[in-house]
Amino acid sequence: MNIAEHKLNLIRQIDGLPEESLIELEKLISKLRVNKKTASKRQIGCMKGLVVFMANDFDAPLDDFKEYM
Repeated sequence: MNIAEHKLNLIRQIDGLPEESLIELEKLISKLRVNKKTASKRQIGCMKGLVVFMANDFDAPLDDFKEYM
């Protein structure tokens, strides 16, 4: 069953619920949205000190690309 079929099945089940159950379902869904963890924002300098070693010839041209340069 693909996601579209799951959504359709859920809509059909919700359509058959009594009004009281719909109100409870709405409250439950709103609680789920509130509890959703927000993504943390990036901070400048948080990766500082992560690179421990870098070769002396890091910026040197590569031999494999000599014919293109």
